[in-house]
Amino acid sequence: MPPLPAPASRPHAPPTLLLVKTSSLGDVIHNLPVVSDLRRHFPEARIDWCVEEGFQALPGLHPGVARTIPVAVRRWRKHLLQGATWGEIGAFRRTLRETAYDAVLDTQGLVKSALIARQARGPKAGYAPESAREPLAARFYNRTYSIPTGIHAVTRNRWLAAAAFGYADQLDLLPLDYGLAGSLRLPTPAIGAEAERPYAVLLTATSRDDKLWPEDHWIALGRALLAAGLDLRLPGGSPRERERAGRIASALNSSDTTTPNPAWINDLQPPLAQIEAGRAFSAPPRAEALPASGLADLAAQIARARLAVGVDTGLTHLAAALNIPTLALFVATDPGLTGVLSAGLHANLGGKAQCPEPRDVAAHAYAFLAGHDLPAAG
Repeated sequence: MPPLPAPASRPHAPPTLLLVKTSSLGDVIHNLPVVSDLRRHFPEARIDWCVEEGFQALPGLHPGVARTIPVAVRRWRKHLLQGATWGEIGAFRRTLRETAYDAVLDTQGLVKSALIARQARGPKAGYAPESAREPLAARFYNRTYSIPTGIHAVTRNRWLAAAAFGYADQLDLLPLDYGLAGSLRLPTPAIGAEAERPYAVLLTATSRDDKLWPEDHWIALGRALLAAGLDLRLPGGSPRERERAGRIASALNSSDTTTPNPAWINDLQPPLAQIEAGRAFSAPPRAEALPASGLADLAAQIARARLAVGVDTGLTHLAAALNIPTLALFVATDPGLTGVLSAGLHANLGGKAQCPEPRDVAAHAYAFLAGHDLPAAG
C-alpha cells in the first residue's frame, strides 16, 4: 500500500505520530531505531510511544520520544474481576485519545497491540497479514504493508516505518541509531564514577533456564576478564537472578586456590593498554553482584562499561543499543533474526544446541577490548 497521507487539515504542520510497541524488553529495544529514522526524516515530528509500564523508562531515554504512554496489559489480565482494573483501563483509553495523531503505527503485529492502536485517534498502519506475527491483527489497521519475515527484527521495524511514512527509498542512507548512546536522558553517574576502575558487565540472567550459560563458564570467563584488569558487575532482576549473580561473583572473588584458572587463560594475551589502565588502581579487580535497580539506572551502568557479555536477554540488546562492545551468548535459540545488532562492536556466539566455549568468548572479549573484532573463521 502507499504511505499514509499528510494531514489535510494542516499539511505544513509537523506530524504527530504514535508508535505502539508494548513489550517485551528486547522488542522495545529493537523498535528504538524507528524513532531515530523518523526524526531524521521528519525533524520537527512529535513522536509518542505506547509501551508496557515495566518498560516505560526505556523509550523515555530516547531524545526523540516526546511522551511515553504506559499500558498495563500484563497486570490487568491478572485482575480483570477487580473494579480498579477497569478504572485504570478507562483512564488509559482517555489518555490515549487526548491527542489526534496524524498516524498510529503498530510495529508489534499482535492482536493485543492492534487493539491498543485502535483506541487512539488517527489512521492506523501495521503489518499485512502475511507479515504480522498474528495475521488477524491486520484487520484493525487502515493501511498494511508487506515486509519480509526472514530479516532481522530491527530491520523489519525500520522497513515497516519507512513504507508507512514514505521514505523507503532513503532508508539505506540512514544510520542504525538506537538513540541511547550519549543520550542526555540517561541518569547522571554518581560523584566519583569517573575515577572508578574500568569494568565489564556480565548479564547472566534470562527468562528461560534453557538459555542460561553454565555458571562454571561464567567463572572461567570472569577470571580471564579479571586478569585483564577489569572489575566485573553482575546485575540481576529477581531474587533468583541476584542469587545466581552472587554465586558467580563470590566464586570469582574467592581466594581458594584449589580451583586454578583454566590453562587457556595463559595462552591468551589481554590488551596491554587495558592492563596498564588497571595498574593505576591499588586494589585488585573484583566482581560485584549489583542490587536491584530500575531500568534507566541499569542502562546508565551499562553505558559506562568497557564491555558487556550476556545471554539471550533484553539487557544484552540494551548494551548493544548503547554501542557498548557486546558479546551475546546463545545456547537454546538461533540468533539469526533476533541476535544483537549494533553500529558498534558486537558478536553473536553459539546458537540452538551450540554452547559457546569460555575460551572463544574470552578471545572475542580481548579483541573487543583492544578495539577490533576477531577475523571470521575459515
